Amino acid sequence: MNTEKRTAIYSRLRELDPSPDTELHYDSPFELLIAVILSAQATDVSVNKATDKLYPVANTPESILELGIDGLKPYIKTIGLFNTKAENIIKTCRILVEQHDSNVPRTRAELEQLPGVGRKTANVILNTAFGEPTIAVDTHIFRVANRTGLAKGKTPLEVEKRLVRLTPDEFKKDAHHWLILHGRYVCKARKPLCTECAIVEWCEYKNMELS
Repeated sequence: MNTEKRTAIYSRLRELDPSPDTELHYDSPFELLIAVILSAQATDVSVNKATDKLYPVANTPESILELGIDGLKPYIKTIGLFNTKAENIIKTCRILVEQHDSNVPRTRAELEQLPGVGRKTANVILNTAFGEPTIAVDTHIFRVANRTGLAKGKTPLEVEKRLVRLTPDEFKKDAHHWLILHGRYVCKARKPLCTECAIVEWCEYKNMELS
């Protein structure tokens, strides 16, 4: 795929959604961090249902530590792997208090030191909370990038590096959200909605469903 096609795709996505954002509910970098930790192998809807109840009660590292692991679990028990996630959140809160003055760190290396935070989660925080031009490659972005030809790769890291290298600078900050939303609602895994796709004219997917 050439630069002209990439620019056309991102321009169309921007035209449709000029100010994209995550569908997770948050009002601070810390709230986003906890939501993203909870979102692993869970839907944004299920995470929002949990955090909408949790955050009015505890939305800082100190207040979650005050809840403790047994106090935290009832709020997140409807989310998959909640036991492990509760442990990671408590450990993360302790590190934030002890090492970062209760603030969410702004570097990938420091974020990846937090329990439950990998490269993808760190990229989400850097992009969504701090406006960095990072791209967190989840299953949706991996699929869209490979199908369309925007950035083909065999691993999420390979796709991420190609997207960062090949995405025109003016689109880098918002590309993450556009591609996730496109994969979630249009370029679906089993049955992509090619007839409803706004970027179909530039897509290089060989198995388009146009009938």
